[in-house]
Amino acid sequence: MSPPIQPLSRVKQQLREAFPFDETPQYLIFDNDTIFGAVKTFVESMGIHVKQTAFHCPWQNGAMERVFGSLRRELLDHVVVLNEDHLRRLLKEYFTYYHQDRTHLALGKDAPNGRLEEIPPNAAALVEAQPRVGGLHHRYLWRNAA
Repeated sequence: MSPPIQPLSRVKQQLREAFPFDETPQYLIFDNDTIFGAVKTFVESMGIHVKQTAFHCPWQNGAMERVFGSLRRELLDHVVVLNEDHLRRLLKEYFTYYHQDRTHLALGKDAPNGRLEEIPPNAAALVEAQPRVGGLHHRYLWRNAA
């Protein structure tokens, strides 16, 4: 059973709330479903460029499917979200980790923002774990032994 379709006014309100800090994305990707007609007009009035996936090409949604899958597997499957503020804080911490610390195979095991390769400072150096996302993930660095 499909979820009920929300009135357009509610959808517009949700879109306004999606960008609460006066920052809107440059582009928003829609598939070719006809239910997005009035929403596309509203989004364009916000100054956002609408990009549509090609007709009958669900594979073009793969990039977002991958991000949502990673987000679910690496964060949301492991925490109990208490409220909206808690979810926003978790997402902010996770995306900071995702861009600065998490390695990506497609980037040659580098992070999107780049990471310097660390070389042990000496033979007695120890590995130090720095917690990320409330200790759910870590970044590991070399430190001199005390």
